[in-house]
Amino acid sequence: MNHDTICALATANGIGALGIIRVSGNEALPVVQKSFPAKNLEKQKSHTVHYGYFMDGQEAIDEVMLSIFLAPKSFTTENSVEIAFHGSPHIGKRILETLIKNGARMAKAGEFTLRAFINGRIDLSQAEAIADVIASENEASRKVAINQLKGGITNEISLLRTDLLNFVSLVELELDFAEEDVEFADRTALTQLLNKIELKLNSLIESFQYGNAIKNGTAVAIIGKPNAGKSTLLNALLKEERAIVSNIAGTTRDTIEEVLHIKGHAFRLIDTAGLRETTDEIEAIGVKKAKEKVENANILVYLADAGTEDLSEDIEMIKSLLRPDLKLILCATKIDEVIPTKYETMEDIFRKQISNAFDFIKISAVENQNIQDLKNELSSYVEQLKSEENNVVITNQRHFEALRKSLDAVHKVKEAITFQISTELLAYELRNALEYLGEISGEVTNDEVLGNIFSKFCIGK
Repeated sequence: MNHDTICALATANGIGALGIIRVSGNEALPVVQKSFPAKNLEKQKSHTVHYGYFMDGQEAIDEVMLSIFLAPKSFTTENSVEIAFHGSPHIGKRILETLIKNGARMAKAGEFTLRAFINGRIDLSQAEAIADVIASENEASRKVAINQLKGGITNEISLLRTDLLNFVSLVELELDFAEEDVEFADRTALTQLLNKIELKLNSLIESFQYGNAIKNGTAVAIIGKPNAGKSTLLNALLKEERAIVSNIAGTTRDTIEEVLHIKGHAFRLIDTAGLRETTDEIEAIGVKKAKEKVENANILVYLADAGTEDLSEDIEMIKSLLRPDLKLILCATKIDEVIPTKYETMEDIFRKQISNAFDFIKISAVENQNIQDLKNELSSYVEQLKSEENNVVITNQRHFEALRKSLDAVHKVKEAITFQISTELLAYELRNALEYLGEISGEVTNDEVLGNIFSKFCIGK
């Protein structure tokens, strides 16, 4: 680990009431001391705050407050100083330039958190959780990230890994006594443990669909023939004039995305060009994009004008868009414009022609009729993904891949036991399972993985 003293702006760029610069490393106190004559920092206690002027030679750059955190009781476990200054970008730049002149260097992306990990203060999943907490945009994602920051995933995995490690030790011992042909590891007990691990891994893997919805939001494609009311619905959901609304068919020529929060969950709403066969080249591109968006959506909200006499075109379009993993919500729109007899048979027609299960809602976006019913359906989709049995939710793609590899390794260990494969191969498969489980917490990792993870952090964290 490089023990250079590093510095970086920890607050967002731009003008604000205050800005904070972090300094961490063996020489953090001497580096800051060169520009802070008000007090002898080496003689101050940890977790204390000090007032004075930050100097560049004889020039006072700003009036600041210094917070001192002495090793090992700091975020990085190193000596650290946080400098609070008046939130001018120019002042922040001057302070950083002076710190570098004093012997520090600019921190790389995520380097403070990397040091916390390398120095053993947090594990790798907790480090990733810090980035997730910063990036959280809704209540559900915040709660999941905080649980992970508290060690939720690591606690689940470490218990399984400890039990498995005991068996690995016994199997490795058998290799030392190969000529005596003895078994130290009870194969029946090992199989029982593997079954337990398999159940837990499956539960965690299944939680990823819910976790991904929490972290990245649920993609909702709003689709329908031109002038079916897509943009009006989008505006009603968001309660603002986000999309251009007109009575001219084909007004929306591209896709529009907005984020809607319902009961703490994020939904990425995709309003699209009307779907129909067209000779208009620009509109045709919009139709193509719409179909591409539906391919990546979790939910399809298909709108059909309540006054439509012939639904055959809508039915064919829906059939062309359906997938087994796509939730379908059919909405009869503009019910305020026509008498009920016009649309009361619409659901029956769709039910007879479309085999997939779907929810049917009659709405008027202009009059805000039954819009809440649509929101409830969207919310219930995410809630149904949640497992009541599992308190830990996987939101990280790296964790998901490691869990899948762990499960595959567990299956191979069980096969090795079933077919009484050699102890050497059994030990090999057990070590693989241990390694993949260890990848999640960072007990097993490499520089390339670490570089990839921490490069996604902001500088100063």
